[in-house]
Amino acid sequence: MLCTRLTNANILTMDPGHPVARDLGIWRGRIVGLDEAVTSLPAREVVDLGGATVLPGFIDSHVHLAWAGLKRNAPSVAACERADEVLAVIAEAASRTGAPGDWVDVMGYDQRALGRHVTAAELDAVSHGRKVFLMHDSGHGCVVNSAVLRLLPAGVPHEDGFLAEGAMVAARRLRLPYSQADIADAVERAARTCLAEGVTAVAEAGIGGGLLGHSPVELGAYQLLREQGRLPLRVQLMAAADTLRPRNAHVRDGLPRALDLGMRTGFGDEWLSLGALKIYTDGGMMARTAALTAPYTGMDHTGQLQDDPERLSRLIVDGHLAGWQLAVHAIGDRAADLALDAVERAQRLRPRPDARHRIEHAGLIRPDQLPRFARLGLSAVVQPTFLYSFGDDYTRVMGPERTPWMYRGRGFLDHGVRLVGSSDRPVTDGAPLRAVQFMVERASASGLPVGPAEAVTVEEALHAYTVAGAHACRWDGSAGSLAPGKRADLVVLGDDPRRVDVSRIGGIEVVATFVDGREATEAGQL
Repeated sequence: MLCTRLTNANILTMDPGHPVARDLGIWRGRIVGLDEAVTSLPAREVVDLGGATVLPGFIDSHVHLAWAGLKRNAPSVAACERADEVLAVIAEAASRTGAPGDWVDVMGYDQRALGRHVTAAELDAVSHGRKVFLMHDSGHGCVVNSAVLRLLPAGVPHEDGFLAEGAMVAARRLRLPYSQADIADAVERAARTCLAEGVTAVAEAGIGGGLLGHSPVELGAYQLLREQGRLPLRVQLMAAADTLRPRNAHVRDGLPRALDLGMRTGFGDEWLSLGALKIYTDGGMMARTAALTAPYTGMDHTGQLQDDPERLSRLIVDGHLAGWQLAVHAIGDRAADLALDAVERAQRLRPRPDARHRIEHAGLIRPDQLPRFARLGLSAVVQPTFLYSFGDDYTRVMGPERTPWMYRGRGFLDHGVRLVGSSDRPVTDGAPLRAVQFMVERASASGLPVGPAEAVTVEEALHAYTVAGAHACRWDGSAGSLAPGKRADLVVLGDDPRRVDVSRIGGIEVVATFVDGREATEAGQL
């Protein structure tokens, strides 16, 4: 007897061997069959979907759940358009936070809306003796007041209180880590939002260190959720590269550095596991720190790498030698050159044909770099909604020649590169259907075309958030398509993305999300 049979549905399986089905059977969290294989079998529960469309649960291959959950509960300046409005929010937050000397966290900062950065002196005037940490929405910078600047090690660079990249990390290290309980609560909040948008599995892009680590024992927060039955979707954790340390392993192991006990990609179970090693090579376009080969249009600088190029390259090689899958953050084309060179060097030293290394963001990729992506077997893990939200600004600072190279779609696919969809939430909107719409339309929120030749089809965009996401996260044996033996993780939609006008895809209703064969959103709604 089946646990559940979904019937009278438009099931888009993403499996070329059985692309469309009407019935789907579920037993103990797995798909046992489709159509005639299950139609006549008895079931404890039969759900008539009335023609609704069913897809494999969306996989968001690059998120920051803890940051997203913490951001949702923190004071925000996202709606502010003037510096005085930002300062008023900070003043209010400082007046309500603890005692003098305590930290005040404020989120949602983006200097582009203001036309300039607020300064440390301006923050001093409204901080009521607290230490102010104003987080940039890109995750690549912050503004702090003088109380924080005085505590920084000598030589940490800043511009009137604005700290970028490594300088921001130095400020974060001044603070006590978040507790595992607080991180767990934040992760659960953000995960519930993911479920409501049809996401059933995510890859958390860097824990324990780097730019966005919240605690050196951050993995324990996810384990706490798992133990308490509060982890509502599947999570793969990327360890930040700076959590690796030199280890005195046997010489034949070939491990230059490793996590404690030698844990690496693949450790864990179907709900919680270790994924790739997250390595930052550059910054971001929002903060103007993505590393380019030519200056930003109208500016005299080319962004920055996170460290000395040879040290970054050595880290990439060491991660490969230690058996990790690599997730190399490279937004600018200069950073991508470094990543491509290092991965090629690593594969020469120890060939691993199925390493499934990934380039995270791949935000500006020149035409000559595309064949190298394909030759090295790299996946491009892109965030299409960046260009919907920030396309007008990015187009301006990249200029007409480079705009078609941003967050490519067609260029990757035509060169045989796996195109993987993701959100980088909470940097911007995380809903997969809205990202799918952009991938087909290639237009910003204002309607500005952004590299229209990079548009893909609806089917290709859905593939990026299902089959390709499963491959990038090494889940392809159990997720990404609806086929017998795979996990019963699926999303029920109010319409078929292939059949509606493209402009309506982002607004399609997510009726329900199933994880492990059970409805995970508003139980009993169906």
